[in-house]
Amino acid sequence: MDCWFDNEHRNLRRQIRAWVKNNLSPGDHGQGNLETNACRLANQLGQDGFMAYAVPSRFGGVRETVQARDLCLIREELAWGSALADVMFGVQALGSYPIALAGSEEQQRRYLPPLAKGERIAAFALTEPNAGSDVSAISTQAERDTNGYRLNGVKHFISNAGIAHTYVVFASTQPEAKAKGLSAFIVESNSAGFTVKEKTPLLSPHPIGVVAFDDCFVPQHQRLGGEGEGLKIALRTLDTLRCTVGAAAVGFAQRALDEAVGYSRKRRQFGHALAEFQGTQFKLADMATELEAARLLVHQAAWMNDQRHQELPLKSAIAKLFATEAAQRIVDQSLQIHGGNGVVVGNILERLYRDVRALRIYEGTSEIQRLIITKHLLKQEQPDGL
Repeated sequence: MDCWFDNEHRNLRRQIRAWVKNNLSPGDHGQGNLETNACRLANQLGQDGFMAYAVPSRFGGVRETVQARDLCLIREELAWGSALADVMFGVQALGSYPIALAGSEEQQRRYLPPLAKGERIAAFALTEPNAGSDVSAISTQAERDTNGYRLNGVKHFISNAGIAHTYVVFASTQPEAKAKGLSAFIVESNSAGFTVKEKTPLLSPHPIGVVAFDDCFVPQHQRLGGEGEGLKIALRTLDTLRCTVGAAAVGFAQRALDEAVGYSRKRRQFGHALAEFQGTQFKLADMATELEAARLLVHQAAWMNDQRHQELPLKSAIAKLFATEAAQRIVDQSLQIHGGNGVVVGNILERLYRDVRALRIYEGTSEIQRLIITKHLLKQEQPDGL
């Protein structure tokens, strides 16, 4: 399992695992004020040095370049302890990475250090009411104005809507070019014409909502990269972060398996512990096998990202698809072992059952991952003789 990692990665895993056990409480699972808890977790992860793994060392980070293996290890451990903690770290990385990837020196110096410290919170605004997986349908427009652009449109399902200070927004500068006419912009939350229209309650604790741009002026120096480079920035960001969604799935699945093993040992029926029944043993064996396969695929994809391997988009799609689908099955089987207790509100399995579901949707649905995988397969040359 450790073949993809060096000693620094192993030390990081020990550190974040200890942090999870020492710092996460029941309130981090969604009880109380969601936004207050979310901001506190983001700040604490920044103060304790973990947000720094999402930015390069020149701007307050830990390594020279952002490593997917670091992000995966952190998300795996955070997800084991709290879906909300995982979300706050994952979205911070998602909102920071485009700036690290395509930002100017001035943009990186201005935005990345406070993001690394958790002093500011980031968001990634791509999805629209009529443009989810179909990026070519994005209708938010950025029209040129003196020394900048005027943004008009609506984005929804935007994580950290209402609590983020910095939004990376994708809008069309050439509508006739569709997806190839997208550009990326850094929009600050206090910009005139920017509003949070709605806070959207979800199945699992997750600060998310709808944001709107009404003649919102964005200075020229706030554009990320060149005009028309938005699609490239978005896809490279998603290719890198996609395997970290798989890592979160592994964290949820590991927690579900741990809970199932513990419960089956102590829960007795018909005079025996559940763990003594062959039916339970088969469930645990299948769960452990799927978990191991998911973890290996995620770690492989993360390693390939850090090696800049050309097959990253394929491997990342495979890792996210398998890990998220497997995690859903593992959590479901764990809940089945828990029986009626598993569906009681407040039970760890009831929470995990809600937490794991969204992973098969965001940053590319399972169906989109299958299309990506098939596209790569059909591009490959057939072996001789076929």
